Formats: sequence, C-alpha cells, structure tokens
Amino acid sequence: MGFLDKARAKATEAVDKHGDKIQQGLNKAGDMADKRTQGRHSDKIANAKTKAAQAMEKLNKKGDGRPPTDGGAMPPPPPH
Repeated sequence: MGFLDKARAKATEAVDKHGDKIQQGLNKAGDMADKRTQGRHSDKIANAKTKAAQAMEKLNKKGDGRPPTDGGAMPPPPPH
C-alpha cells in the first residue's frame, strides 16, 4: 500500500466518522472567505464548496447513498 492509498484510507475513515463536522467547517470557511472578499468571488467560493462536498461523497465508504453529513439518521419516508 503506497502513500496515497494510506492517505485516501485515512481520509475515508475521517469522512465516515466526522463528515458532519467536516462539512460544517467547509461551509464556515467558505462563508468567511466570501465575507473577507466582500462577495467579489462568491461564485468561485460556492463552486469550491460544491466540489468539496462532492469529494466527500466519493470518500463516503458507508455506501448508503446519503451524504456523509447525515449522522446516521434514518431517511425520510417516501411520499404517499
């Protein structure tokens, strides 16, 4: 197992255990960056936040199809 394989395994483990906290941190960092740039780069910041969320979903090893921020909650019932 190479260095990158080990790093990916650690990242996957972190996302599975702490995905909600990681997502909150990413959102907070994006909001702060947007505020500091006075909205001049809002579109780029929003794009970066989206890509980070997509990367986290790829690392979500649970395989349940839910975002890693669900905290293990049950999905809502289907509409009738």
